[in-house]
Order: sequence, then C-alpha cells, then structure tokens
Amino acid sequence: MIPGGVNSPVRAFRSVGGDPRFIVRGKGSHIWDADENEFIDYVGSWGPLILGHAEPNVLDAIVGAACNGTSFGASTPSEADLAELVLGAFPSMEKVRFVSSGTEATMSAIRLARAYTKRKYIVKFEGCYHGHADALLVKAGSGVATLGIPGSAGVPEEFTQFTLALPFNNLSVVELAFHKFKHQIACVIVEPVVGNMGCVPAADDYLVGLRLLTERERSVLIFDEVMTGFRVAFGGAQELYNIRPDLTTMGKIIGGGLPVGAYGGSNVIMDLVAPLGPMYQAGTLSGNPLAMAAGCAMLKQLRDRKGEIYPRLEKLSGELVEGVAAAAKDAGIVLSHNRVGSMFTWFFNPGPVTDWDSASKSDTEKFGKFFRGMIDNGVYLPPSQYEAAFLGATHTEEDVQRTIAAAKQAFAAMRG
Repeated sequence: MIPGGVNSPVRAFRSVGGDPRFIVRGKGSHIWDADENEFIDYVGSWGPLILGHAEPNVLDAIVGAACNGTSFGASTPSEADLAELVLGAFPSMEKVRFVSSGTEATMSAIRLARAYTKRKYIVKFEGCYHGHADALLVKAGSGVATLGIPGSAGVPEEFTQFTLALPFNNLSVVELAFHKFKHQIACVIVEPVVGNMGCVPAADDYLVGLRLLTERERSVLIFDEVMTGFRVAFGGAQELYNIRPDLTTMGKIIGGGLPVGAYGGSNVIMDLVAPLGPMYQAGTLSGNPLAMAAGCAMLKQLRDRKGEIYPRLEKLSGELVEGVAAAAKDAGIVLSHNRVGSMFTWFFNPGPVTDWDSASKSDTEKFGKFFRGMIDNGVYLPPSQYEAAFLGATHTEEDVQRTIAAAKQAFAAMRG
C-alpha cells in the first residue's frame, strides 16, 4: 500500500539490513516497537525531541489546544506567543514566518533571498540536505546519500542549473564561485553543523569566512538550523559560533516535534514576504494551533532550564561518544567520531571526516553490522551512516553506560 512500506526512505533499513521497526510508543529516552521490544532511542524524531518522548507539558499543551479545534486556517494568538519565544532566542531574526516543514522553510527562504537580491544562483554544499525541493536535491546528504542516489529522478536539469553545489569546509571554492558568477549569487545556504552526511562540524573560521564573503558580495547567508536550532545551544549554532546570518530556517523542534517549520530574518528582508511584499508563500496549516501550543511548551522549558539542560547534554554526550569510541579501539575496530553538543556520529572510517568526500569513504557494511548489533542489544540508532544521532535531556547515566556496554557486545560480534 505504501512505496517500500515507508513514508520516508531511510525508515526502510535498506542500507543497514534487517527488518524496519514499527514504533508504537515512547516515553522519555525510550521507545517500544509493535513487538514490545524496548530501545534506548538516539533518533528522537531526528532531533526535535530534546525533552524526550511524551513530555508531559508538551502533551498537555497539545491536548488543550486540540480541545478547541485542530485547525482553523486563520490566525490564532499562539502564533504570536511562539514567534516571541523564537525571536527572543535568535537576535538575528526580527520577523518570522511559520510554515509546515523544514523543506518548506528552506524553499521559502531561498525564494526570499532571490527576491531580495534579484539574483538567480544559489550556493549549497555537498552532503548538506535542505529538504526535497527540486533545486536542492543536488549532491544532497540524508536519505539521498544513504540510498546511493546521485540526485532524484523527476528533477529536470533546468530546475538545478542555478544551483552551485560546492565542497563543504572549503572557502577557496566559494570565493571562486563568487568570482565566476559575479553579482549573480543570491544566497549561500549551509547547515552550520552538518547533520545529513553524519555530524560534520564547520572548520575553524569557515562560517566566519562565509559571513564575510556574503557580506562583501551582498549575497544572503542562510543558516539552515532545522537540526541545530535549540539543539547545539538555546540560540542554535549562531549563538554557539557568534555569527549572525541574514536568514534562518528551523524545523520540528519549534513545534515540540509536531510538523512545523519557520524562516526568519531582518525586517528589511522579511518585509518582502506577502502580504507586505511581492514574495508569495502561503499554507493553510502554517501556524497550526496544535504545533504552536506544543512549541510554546517546549521552548519555554528550554528557555527556563537552559542553564541546567545544555551543560548536562554536553557532559552525557561526551561520555557516550568517547565511551563507544574507546570500546571500538579496544576491539580493534577502525572508528572516528564527530560531535557538537548533543549531535554526534560514529564513522566507520579512520577519519577525520570533514566533508562529503571523507564521509563517503566510510564502511557502510560495517556500520550496518554495528547498527544491527546495537538494535539487538536494545539501542536504536539512526539507520544510516550518514545521519546524525541525538542525545536528549531525559537520557540518563544508566542509558549511557548501557549503550557503551551494547557497543562492546556489537564490536565483539563484528570482530568475531
């Protein structure tokens, strides 16, 4: 009834082998499948469930909103409440527009950048995934990389002719692109911490370099913070690295894990969005009251408890990533790792992994064996070498130690 039996390709477990798990419930840091197997979860709905599954305040907010109706296609007070919380955390944003997904957010932000600059070309980076809009499925990471697909069928070359896909963490090629396409590049869009070829952080001064280049060339710098927003710091990667992009895109975390996205920036750019300006974007479910209520409940907790939550995430994530890496070394398994805050990836690769070329040299067959070993021992990881894993506020020291023990068993089985 459903292509491949799944509604998003990576869920099919094609790159790791075995049968995909159908999840029926979650609580805190744990999930249960339809056969009542329990797992420590490091996917967290691909990042947004930083407060864990079925967080009581978020659930109460959703139920309370649903009791008043699920959707109106009209403005509601909760949209302003969530906007205030988002703008308060991201000083680079003076206005924000809510949409229904991260894909819609990035697609809209690029259209807005083109409207603002009156230019056609966009720069993206190999291995960075910004959703499945036609112009962005060029050397994209995520499921495209997982399945070994070079792009996507059904995307005419004409739709991607103005997309320049460049190597990540290489400023010189960006400089060359601006020289070759002088006064023609509308924007540079980047995951400030890449999560879709595995976790790959920006090199020292790389993001600063992008900021300086785009300012000099009067091009728009877009930070895709769908994964990093409220995850690597309360104010996202732009707080962590102290850089102000022109536009920012966000995803599910601002809706408590419900379907939502957003894009925002300065007044001068955002005032081009209809109904104030000529850049059109609309959606019946934009600002859906259930997502707005859940997002308010989520972000209020992150704001009020950030002094507690983020240091703890840093500590436990460090213990987990280093502990598994040490277990691999003891077992004679070649492994490298990247981590920024509570985003991380273990690469079956001697490393360092700094871009798509180095990430793609990972041994995906070994990763598949590791993944199956971990799931057999009660640990649920992203079913792809090229996806970041996430630790949340409800993970415990016991979860971490059980995960390291599971890794030791998985490595022993791989060696045997």
